[in-house]
Amino acid sequence: MSKAGQSWGRYPNATQAIVPLTDRHAALPTAAATVLPYGNGRSYGDSCLNDGGTLLHARHMDRFIRFDTQRGVLECEAGVLFSEILDLVVPQGWFLPVTPGTKFVTVGGAIANDVHGKNHHKAGTFGRHVLEFELLRSDGSRRLCSPQANPEWFAATIGGLGLTGLLTRATIQLRRVAGPWMSAEVYRFRDLPEFFQLSQASDRDYEYTVAWIDCASQGKALGRGIFTRANHAPAHPDSRPGAPSRRLRVPFTPPISLINPLSLNAFNTLYYHRQRDRVSHVTMHYEPHFYPLDGIGDWNRIYGPRGFMQYQCVVPPAASLECMETLLNAIAASGQGSFLAVLKQFGDMPSPGMLSFPRPGATLALDFPNRGPSTLALLDRLDDIVAGAGGSVYPAKDARMPAKYFKQYFPAWEIFSHFIDPTFSSSFWRRVTE
Repeated sequence: MSKAGQSWGRYPNATQAIVPLTDRHAALPTAAATVLPYGNGRSYGDSCLNDGGTLLHARHMDRFIRFDTQRGVLECEAGVLFSEILDLVVPQGWFLPVTPGTKFVTVGGAIANDVHGKNHHKAGTFGRHVLEFELLRSDGSRRLCSPQANPEWFAATIGGLGLTGLLTRATIQLRRVAGPWMSAEVYRFRDLPEFFQLSQASDRDYEYTVAWIDCASQGKALGRGIFTRANHAPAHPDSRPGAPSRRLRVPFTPPISLINPLSLNAFNTLYYHRQRDRVSHVTMHYEPHFYPLDGIGDWNRIYGPRGFMQYQCVVPPAASLECMETLLNAIAASGQGSFLAVLKQFGDMPSPGMLSFPRPGATLALDFPNRGPSTLALLDRLDDIVAGAGGSVYPAKDARMPAKYFKQYFPAWEIFSHFIDPTFSSSFWRRVTE
């Protein structure tokens, strides 16, 4: 049965058939013209959509297979959520090696997008911690892939956007922690140069670094924000593992976006000044540190029925300061700022995937309410700036990048295309290659 669908950004719309998968041992359905694996739908654009085709809904392939509690090696099916892994492993002294800003992603989705987190400068991408996985192709063949076995398929599938076949199970290496607590320092910084000074000074001694920036500020305050650096804390007296607070939920989609210039400027000003001291020291549970928005269910509804477009780019180190200033000036001048504006620096650990996004440099992620042509024009302008600086845009968060820029950002795309399963396709891939 065909069903209208959206990604987390609620743009664009797609109509596709949904086939639920529950048994990793079963063969793939053969009647569909094109198929695409689908996990929990937390990609923002159209990389998880297959308009006119079929989605293989793998979320319910969600079984744990084995967990070596001594070595921190976990094998599970590809539909297992990061939240489910954390519930299992944190009480036993382990943690995810890399995590994005939501815990509601599947293992398969994390591999397919080679997700990154606040510790890229220390740990690289998630794919670096994948020991092996099984890849099921539409011809019924199964490949066990690792850096040693079928290494070319390993590289194509990590960051391969679900196009090389269906991930059925994976084995990952966790990292040891003393408990669920984080020890953090939070700085209020005045401008972009100060951000880069803080980030560079923190990389050696802190595993996690990230900044929120006020992208509505201009002039001398351009790029002001809040910088957080943190490590996993030693054993804490209150070592109970549960979630720190009750989860709230946005109950309905408002008829218009609640994010507008008035609300944006008010929020950004209040958020920047909420910390009176320049520096604060806090011990917190890992959930508000890693997943602040996960505490608000269906938060994407606040953007209204037209949804929003997330834009994440990375620019090389030599161009980082100048390029970020240019990007923020263009955003401020457009009047289409973002209250979810995250800035950090990637390290120099190479990503294992052919199409992996992270690379050395500064990365900026923003959410823009979808205002139609004006928003598309702004994102085109940002593309020109990023491409001119030799940077790249993240496919997992894209809904509209031009094909010419995708091919510039990911020059290995033609080599990668030889690994695509002939039955697999996506709205994103057709848009940027055909």
